[in-house]
Amino acid sequence: MGKLIIISAPSGTGKSTIVRYLLEKDLKLQFSISATSRLPRGEEKHGVEYYFLTPSEFRERIKKEDFLEYEEVYEDNFYGTLKSEVDRILANGKNVVFDVDCVGGLAIKKIYSNRALAIFIMPPSVEELRNRLEKRGTDTPEVIQNRLDKATHEMTFASQFDVVVMNDDFDKAKRKTVKLIREFTAKD
Repeated sequence: MGKLIIISAPSGTGKSTIVRYLLEKDLKLQFSISATSRLPRGEEKHGVEYYFLTPSEFRERIKKEDFLEYEEVYEDNFYGTLKSEVDRILANGKNVVFDVDCVGGLAIKKIYSNRALAIFIMPPSVEELRNRLEKRGTDTPEVIQNRLDKATHEMTFASQFDVVVMNDDFDKAKRKTVKLIREFTAKD
């Protein structure tokens, strides 16, 4: 029976890079594709990066209780995890890995309990997070400050996760995360 691996972290902590690394390892992991009501960016394709739904389709799916968790980030800008996506992956005999925000991750953990391992990737400090976000060169100072404010809030959720992995040394954080997942998936 497949297990669920929840990876949550503030923006800029390395969460998505760690998830990509995990998918390259022999962990029988498959990525849970999220649904969103935003439009595709660049070369994004429906069913690959996201399931793209209109805001009205998203609301209809909410009414039908099709989501394990969802959030309206901005007006008409939804993100969520479809139950059908998780069921599809588990039916294929794989473990599901999520790259999800803290609130969504804790909601999934609550539903699946002991079948899920919730891992919080912790940045070494808010100042280091600022440095990483500034080095990306993709955001304005205002956007960076908003991300840092959100990160400070998200870090308060860390103690509710099964385990916290400090990402002060990226290679060490990757190895520790792989070890945690191997141990968790080996248990009955």
